[in-house]
Amino acid sequence: MTTTPPATPVRVAVIGGGRSCEHDVSLASAASVADALDPAAYDVVRLTIARDGSWSTDDGPRLDLAGAVAVLAGCDVVLPVVHGPHGEDGELAALCELAGRPYVGSAVGPGAVAMDKWVTKLVAEAVGIATAPGRLVTAATAGALAWTGPVVVKPVAAGSSLGVSLVRSPDGLAPALAEALALDDRVLVEEVVVGREVDVAVLRRADGSVVASPPLEIVVDGFFDHAAKYGGSADFQVPAALDEVDAKALEAAALAAYDALGCDGVARVDFFLTEAGLVLNEVNTVPGMTEHSQVPRMFAAAGLPYAALLDELVRAALAA
Repeated sequence: MTTTPPATPVRVAVIGGGRSCEHDVSLASAASVADALDPAAYDVVRLTIARDGSWSTDDGPRLDLAGAVAVLAGCDVVLPVVHGPHGEDGELAALCELAGRPYVGSAVGPGAVAMDKWVTKLVAEAVGIATAPGRLVTAATAGALAWTGPVVVKPVAAGSSLGVSLVRSPDGLAPALAEALALDDRVLVEEVVVGREVDVAVLRRADGSVVASPPLEIVVDGFFDHAAKYGGSADFQVPAALDEVDAKALEAAALAAYDALGCDGVARVDFFLTEAGLVLNEVNTVPGMTEHSQVPRMFAAAGLPYAALLDELVRAALAA
């Protein structure tokens, strides 16, 4: 796909970093996005949010919030690539709304809801998409949690598989809960789902149409935790080797979840494909966005290369 560059380059603020435990992952995504935007079409302004919440431009001085808003106000569109809390959860969307700037991605409500894995489960179940049976646990209730068998323990609102543990025996439950509660004050304890891990990305294009990517299967020896995700041991197979029935079911469920949550931009919808059917794992409204991340790989397999995917996202935000 090719586009004709505008007479005057569009000024795009690309935001990375953030105050969450996904700071470094976000920096990598933001740098990759900024480098890939066509310089003939886009004038990129790189903004970084430090771990302490302060802002800065590329090689520039630190900015307070008012200074950051002034920079955003001088841009035509904002492309936030801040994963996790204080970014993906709707906070940056709210800031852009208040600053009156169009932005890439989901609005405040969908970002907050999709970031909350417990609420996402409730929404999915309401539209007929199965999720793993689970319980919501806090620091006050963790001590009373009884062992019922192998479980996955995860923070309710964190990403990049940080704080996620597969617990196979009773003596591992308390340490796993402590690790997850160190990142979030609410924790999800889910029954282990046995099946293939398959992701589908959903994109709202600049013309308003919504399309799903080819499915991607994650093949890993063991548990797909943070180390497997970023250590290079996982094998991403795209398109996944699926029969037509399973492929259509995954696409339909991904589109339904995207629509029910009210997402915009691009989102990655993660599933387990079991013998009994598909099970939703989670929805990421600000997924990893380096060229080698899952979402760009999926759309590249559909004939939409990385730079063209970014172009679609920015043009869709400007057209909204």
